[in-house]
Amino acid sequence: MGARPADPGQHPAEDHRAHGAARPHAVAHRGSAEASSHALTTPFQETDLSTRSVIARPTADGYAGMYVHFDGYPDNKLPLLLAAYQHRFASDLEAMARHLIDDVEHGWDELGTDLLDGAPASLRRSMTGGDEYPSRQMTNVINADGSPAERELITQDGTGELEWAYVLHPLGIEVIALQAYDRGPVVAWDTDPRSRVTANPSAWHPGTLAPIVAPRTAPRLSTTASAPTPAPRKTARR
Repeated sequence: MGARPADPGQHPAEDHRAHGAARPHAVAHRGSAEASSHALTTPFQETDLSTRSVIARPTADGYAGMYVHFDGYPDNKLPLLLAAYQHRFASDLEAMARHLIDDVEHGWDELGTDLLDGAPASLRRSMTGGDEYPSRQMTNVINADGSPAERELITQDGTGELEWAYVLHPLGIEVIALQAYDRGPVVAWDTDPRSRVTANPSAWHPGTLAPIVAPRTAPRLSTTASAPTPAPRKTARR
């Protein structure tokens, strides 16, 4: 799981995710291609090194979903979404999509460990190392002219500045490396969230298996008692 801003209200000019020059947060890529002429902005500061993504549901001609600002790489997002589906939402895909897409006004600043609610404590610890932080939605989103922004979904036509897309299909999560491909491989919903996930965009080619490796499990010990080793026979002296 990735690091998060320490302040739940505003991002400091120097975020502990990365060191670099801060700039006002501009979201010109949200929604359709027309959004490029209506830049959205929020009043906080953040660094240039956020990894932008979208969590979406499939549509007739592609997908539509909500923007997520931080920690967009699949080694962060994929385990979190798999565990959320398996435990918090008890395999109810529609409930998960409503929470992540429909019930959000403008997008997510970040997704937090509240998505792991209901997961076994051992799984939660292995994924977070004991670090807990809440999901946070984007607030006070305004247009470049100062007017309040309207709710707008990101579609496949408006992902020019995004790096990853996670499309929630009935059979699994389609992971799209947006800077390289238009589609991606689908990761089944029953995949172990502890799997090792490759973050290299070129590895997520749509015509190949998803680049993930299941966690190693300890060998199962037999519960059957082994037969005692017979004592060696003594040979008679001649």
